[in-house]
Amino acid sequence: MRRTLAGVALAVTSMVALSFLIPLALLVRSEARNQAITAAEQQAAALAPVLALTDDIPDLRQAISVLAPGEDLSVHLPTGQVVGPTHAPAALLRRAARDGEAIAQNRPGGWVYLQPVVLGPGRVAVIEEFVPKERLNRGVAASWGAITLLAVALVAGSTLVADRLAARVVRSSHNLSRATYALGRGDLDVRVDPMGPPELYEAGLAFNAMADRMLELLAVERELVADLSHRLRTPLTALRLTADRMGPTADAERIAAAIHHLDAELHSIITAARTPLAVGPMGRGLRPLSGVATAGRPGGAGAPAEGCAAAAVIRRKAAFWAVLAEQQHRPFQVDVTAEEALIDLPEDDLAAVFDALVGNVFRHTAPGTAFSVRLERGAQSVVLTVEDAGLGIPDPDGAVGRGVSTVSTGLGLDIAHRAAAVTRGAVEITRGRLGGARIEVTFGLAAAQGSGGRSKRRRRTAAARGARSRWWARS
Repeated sequence: MRRTLAGVALAVTSMVALSFLIPLALLVRSEARNQAITAAEQQAAALAPVLALTDDIPDLRQAISVLAPGEDLSVHLPTGQVVGPTHAPAALLRRAARDGEAIAQNRPGGWVYLQPVVLGPGRVAVIEEFVPKERLNRGVAASWGAITLLAVALVAGSTLVADRLAARVVRSSHNLSRATYALGRGDLDVRVDPMGPPELYEAGLAFNAMADRMLELLAVERELVADLSHRLRTPLTALRLTADRMGPTADAERIAAAIHHLDAELHSIITAARTPLAVGPMGRGLRPLSGVATAGRPGGAGAPAEGCAAAAVIRRKAAFWAVLAEQQHRPFQVDVTAEEALIDLPEDDLAAVFDALVGNVFRHTAPGTAFSVRLERGAQSVVLTVEDAGLGIPDPDGAVGRGVSTVSTGLGLDIAHRAAAVTRGAVEITRGRLGGARIEVTFGLAAAQGSGGRSKRRRRTAAARGARSRWWARS
């Protein structure tokens, strides 16, 4: 944009300068020619009285040397004698003597002026003044050089001024653009210093007001989520008391386990909602509002979220869902790698991804539908795959988005997509070997593992790489 504005200023100023300077240059040349012609006519007119007094050749030569030393001034006497150099053709001289009128004419190499002078009856002398081209254009080159320098200075000055003004506009636009991108990446503390033209200045003020309003709305929303989650504690306590009164039975144990899990999830939601606003996608560092330190979190304010061992989390969550799979008579296969699989994602976030994917299987397939879970570690990633034997997902591209799917809210796949993006991973939806949907979530390995993990894996034996913990839960 800055180059464009400077280019526009350069083009406009150049056109304006040319429109004025070209006629001025022609006027300068014309004025120099007129001055040379006027001087020649004056010299011829000054010689006419001398010629009227005497036609003596020595006297005429002396008069010529005084009036026009070093110039082409000459006299053609009626006797045919010529005093001084001549450049006019004989026919033109005869015409001037015959008509008795002054004649001016361009000749090769210059301009000639003939002035007849009547000396007596039948006696006419002709004064000739020849002005060469050098004298006609005397001072024109210097004037044109000064005009050119003036034009260059005007164009350069206007372009420099336009560039300075454009730099101010561009700087303000870049600051607003960088702040917008930073806000989009989750930096809720970013603000701009309003500057530039009135329009951009007002845009900067509007951006700051928008960012402040976003913080207020997010704080209100998180407080509302925390309050709603806390209100669920009352019916949950009633369920726990009911399970205690049921006695030591298998159903009571399962209900108690589910209540304990639900209570842990509610505690996690309330804790996350009460924590100062997160600045970035899920799993990244938390930074408190107004610089308040985050209590109880390692590293204090702005400390990055800790990673987790993916294999341990998946085994624990799979054991929980195995109970529900057994109740619905669902064949359930779990295949978890025995290798270390550390990822830069909190344990709660990974558990939320697993619950969302497996929960979709229970929600959108009929009881008795088989499904499987597999966790593998690659060279630079950890891959979580959930497959089922259902009908599959008709629109895989539109499924990863809230409110896009016609059969669900899309929240589960959106959670998985955002979690994968945090670790530089991705989500892929295809049709699996069981005949239904196959959802593959790729997580990037933690930085410490990713740098040295390749050499460590080379030292592992094939048996260690193939080690898995497998088990089945069937009806």
